[in-house]
Amino acid sequence: MTNTATTPSGQPLGISHKLSQTEAMFTKFKAQNKPAFIGYLPYGFPNPEVSLDALRTMVEHGVDAVEIGLPYSDPVMDGPVIQAASSIALKNGETIKRVFEAVETVANAGGVPLIMSYWNLIYHYGVERFATDFENAGGAGLITPDLIPDEAGEWIEASDRHGLDRIFLVSPDSADERLETVARNARGFVYAAARMGVTGERSTIDASPEMLVERTRKAGAKNVCVGIGVSTAEQGAQVGSYADGVIVGSALVHTLLADDNKTARDTTEGLRLLAAKAEELAEGIHNAR
Repeated sequence: MTNTATTPSGQPLGISHKLSQTEAMFTKFKAQNKPAFIGYLPYGFPNPEVSLDALRTMVEHGVDAVEIGLPYSDPVMDGPVIQAASSIALKNGETIKRVFEAVETVANAGGVPLIMSYWNLIYHYGVERFATDFENAGGAGLITPDLIPDEAGEWIEASDRHGLDRIFLVSPDSADERLETVARNARGFVYAAARMGVTGERSTIDASPEMLVERTRKAGAKNVCVGIGVSTAEQGAQVGSYADGVIVGSALVHTLLADDNKTARDTTEGLRLLAAKAEELAEGIHNAR
């Protein structure tokens, strides 16, 4: 592996000592005994310009950290709502080069900007190039649903150099040894998937996420957030009673989709519904305890 990040003398750059934006957010919320609200939206949906308005709307109406999704042609973890939104984004010219505008938009609105991406996109963009551009845009960390710590050496080195968080996933099926490996290599928080399978809104949330959060903390994780399935304020409050953060995706994305779940809703109406949904979820999550 070649390290392209060097000092003027040609020596590799060292580890950044920049504080984690994400950990600072959790420190603030823990002092208030509140969970954080983390919202997801694919960049470029319904088009690059409107998606920036949508990201800004989310922060202005209660979302604390934003997962900016990089749409991908083979989204194995994404449910039908996010797949539909990602397909629209790709058709409308979304590119990884422009996602850093979204990062700046979230940062300027006062939110913590995260990117969620399948590893293949980062790899082909260039790991060091991505880390540099992400840091320069004010980014906080990267969520990699298909990258495990054992295979993340290049990203671990790059994220250390640029002070970026590494957010890996665990599931109820993860063995204790796997939880320890993730906790040891994560920075910012660990993403606890509430259940195995694809993302999507659920009518109920079972007990397995709470057990997973407890196990992950015992494995050494400082902050554990739960995602996949939360779609109502009541569910957000349920999960927020024990998790450090509640992650919501499909329920927010859904507001910008038309009733056919295949095309984008009218922009003005979509942003109005997005703001209302964000406020509803924020009320439930922030008052969970």
